[in-house]
Amino acid sequence: MNHPPDWLELYRARMLPSASVLLLTLLAAGCVATDRDVQATASVTPVHPSFLAMYGARSTERFPLPATDVSAVDPRYFRHEVAYPRHELPGTLVVDPGNKFLYLVRENGRALRYGVGVGKAGLAWNGTAEIKRKAEWPRWTPTADMIRREPERNNPWRNGMEAGLANPLGPRALYLFDGDRDTLYRIHGTTEPHTIGTNVSSGCIRMFNQDIIDLYGRVPVNTKVLVLPAGEHVEPQEAVRTAGGKAEPDAS
Repeated sequence: MNHPPDWLELYRARMLPSASVLLLTLLAAGCVATDRDVQATASVTPVHPSFLAMYGARSTERFPLPATDVSAVDPRYFRHEVAYPRHELPGTLVVDPGNKFLYLVRENGRALRYGVGVGKAGLAWNGTAEIKRKAEWPRWTPTADMIRREPERNNPWRNGMEAGLANPLGPRALYLFDGDRDTLYRIHGTTEPHTIGTNVSSGCIRMFNQDIIDLYGRVPVNTKVLVLPAGEHVEPQEAVRTAGGKAEPDAS
């Protein structure tokens, strides 16, 4: 059995048990949180340098992307390569909403595992879909349902929000379809990294901005996506591939 590295054990041991309430400052609608408050666990220990690099600034982006502050997020939600115990075909995306993970299945019983934020109760979904569209620095438009539900907050954006650092979809979006029908669900970035590992969205799957950039580069159009139903999970696995002896995935 693989054991987490010493620095990760120390990190977990020193995590504060208390939670702080963080105000959500962005207008919420389709694929965005509808609560104004979300709880996030704070850390008093530094993030390991390998993860600081992983979630560092991306100056070559169309909109230069600042480093993501991941200090308030449990390190298990950072990107890792893990053993994968299920039997989906390599290249499949598997979302485990209960455990807040997205897996990109690879060869030889491995997968890249990313932490995600998922839909709140009543807004989550499950089933199969395919990625039929990919977009870099996408526009964002609230759905009609979101506008009906919260018109004061969402109606101002009924004609869409332009791409940029304030756009809630972040730097990349993967659009999920059921056949030719747009499900209106997306896999995308976030302006609120502290919400990774929580049930906070309006049904979409949010990732750290650096993680959605990484995933976007790995998956083509027509990739199959499986979102597991409540009560079905991928058995948690420890990291099996590290870089520099630390829990950083192989980027190859």
